[in-house]
Amino acid sequence: MAQRVALAEGGNKKTSRVRVAVRLRPCVGNSHEKDEGPCVRGLDSQNLEIVNWRNATETVKYQFDVFHAEQTTQQEVFRSSVKPILQHVLNGQNASVFAYGPTGAGKTHTMLGSQEQPGVIPRAVREVFNLVKAKEEEGGWDYSIGMSYLEIYNEKVLDLLSPGSQDLPIREDKDKNILIPGLTLTTISSFADFDKHFIPASLNRTTASTKLNQRSSRSHAVLLLKVVRTQRDLPHRQQTGKLYLVDLAGSEDNRRTGNQGIRLKESGAINLSLFTLSKVVDSLNSGTAVRVPYRDSKLTRLLQDSLGGSAHSVMITNISPEYEYYFDTFNALNFAAKSKLIVNKPFTRETVAAPVLSVKRTREDHGVRGSVTEPQKKRLKEERKTEQDGSSPSAQIHSPSVMERLLALEKLMMSCQDKDKQLKDVAQSRKEIQVLKEKQKELETKALLFSRLAGEKSAATKESVFKNNTAPLQRKPSTATTANKQKAVVQPLKVSQLQPLQQLAVVKKQSVCVKKKERKLSDQAPDGKENIMEHGWESQLDTSVLEQSRQKILQVLNTGSLKDLKGLQQIGDKKAKLILGWREIHGHFTKLEDLGKVEGMTEKRYSSFMKTNILSAMGK
Repeated sequence: MAQRVALAEGGNKKTSRVRVAVRLRPCVGNSHEKDEGPCVRGLDSQNLEIVNWRNATETVKYQFDVFHAEQTTQQEVFRSSVKPILQHVLNGQNASVFAYGPTGAGKTHTMLGSQEQPGVIPRAVREVFNLVKAKEEEGGWDYSIGMSYLEIYNEKVLDLLSPGSQDLPIREDKDKNILIPGLTLTTISSFADFDKHFIPASLNRTTASTKLNQRSSRSHAVLLLKVVRTQRDLPHRQQTGKLYLVDLAGSEDNRRTGNQGIRLKESGAINLSLFTLSKVVDSLNSGTAVRVPYRDSKLTRLLQDSLGGSAHSVMITNISPEYEYYFDTFNALNFAAKSKLIVNKPFTRETVAAPVLSVKRTREDHGVRGSVTEPQKKRLKEERKTEQDGSSPSAQIHSPSVMERLLALEKLMMSCQDKDKQLKDVAQSRKEIQVLKEKQKELETKALLFSRLAGEKSAATKESVFKNNTAPLQRKPSTATTANKQKAVVQPLKVSQLQPLQQLAVVKKQSVCVKKKERKLSDQAPDGKENIMEHGWESQLDTSVLEQSRQKILQVLNTGSLKDLKGLQQIGDKKAKLILGWREIHGHFTKLEDLGKVEGMTEKRYSSFMKTNILSAMGK
């Protein structure tokens, strides 16, 4: 039988960050908001800014991998954001491109386009066929391409290539690959062949009209291209790459879309799946989540490979410039900023067909030797002899070549070496475990001996105390003698036990936090006012030392790595990543007070952060 082995790319776990592109569509319609100008504008090919709704005189700036302005063409979007990742699909790796944004922001136009201006999907499929054609001319590999097309409508997975199908399940195999049993996979040999299947399937997708969009997508559509390439020569390696092209439905505000009845139900399912997508991104960025909620939605379950999985991912965030869509745009930009921090781990999916060795047949013969009769044994010996002499015609036809045998023996030797190494590691581990068990038994024996000695001593002490207490009944000594004997018993307890406890109490009192001391001092103040250590604690410190400590903290915030930031007091993994993200977008912190602009850093938390870190820096 052929042996199938999954191989990682180069044996290493390479990482790939999710690339995020933002596309700003032009103003549409005759809205009066156009007279006020757009609420968002681009600064260069990577940076943009949006009006701060809290203060109209300020703007909030964002930095992404690519920013596509209103004049950007479909070809430029494809060339800069999508084309670079398509080569990975032909090398047995997964890639994913999905459009995100509110309803009416131009996601479907970006992914599908029109006949005059084709979008990402037709351009990507055409480019895959061009790459395959160039690779086939080089020789050495045979390629086959298959396509599947589905939609997620009201939390149901429906096959668009087979409209009569029912809700399909989403599964995960032992190698963590996401698959959908029963989904149609159609083999295509050219772009014309793809067009013949894709256009009718696109008409099966669920769309409807709303107040904000004449043709609003009511489902998430996913096109899957599966590229399999097989090596022509030995060892006949086979690599499988998948390309996911996803057109997400947009989040909707039902007060503005006027959704009712079935439209309202569709909108609820769309918003719930996008909310789960946001939770998945937050969980991946936190780095401390025990469980990433992929299974809470069919969409996130399907995108499990694209976000935090093994795919090269690109997210194209579509936004609108009009003020009436301000909060939709603002939320989409915040989601895009969080998504670009996600790191995937792509690897090559490869299987190898190992040649069947003639040795296996002899092993099988050995396995059944005990059950064969004497005449059968003689016949088997004669067959083996004829095969070795080359006189058997079947042996001449089916015997493997010398090169095949050498390759097979090399693979067998390598596998044996791996097994020997594993056996040595297991033996070493067993020895270490045995040593630890012996040490544990020795310690348990000593502990048991000590407990017995302690029990004997305590029994002797009790016996002596009992004798001292009963002595007055027998000898009738004076009260002074009795007092002395009782004192002789109690005195060692005072010296050996009570004094260490008192010292421990003193140490604990000295280690009480500064905040409690300050409260105690303020309570003892005669005029009833709070002590200056509560709020004016900085005034009690030396100015030069205080400034030096502030500079140290500012230096860590501006130049420190993730590990250095987590070394600061009250800064965990999530807060350190937020600081790195802020620094990547806005640059260095010019002053410590800028830390208050980081998400979640309230005034109270900032004050506590400064106090603990300055005191900690002074103590070093």
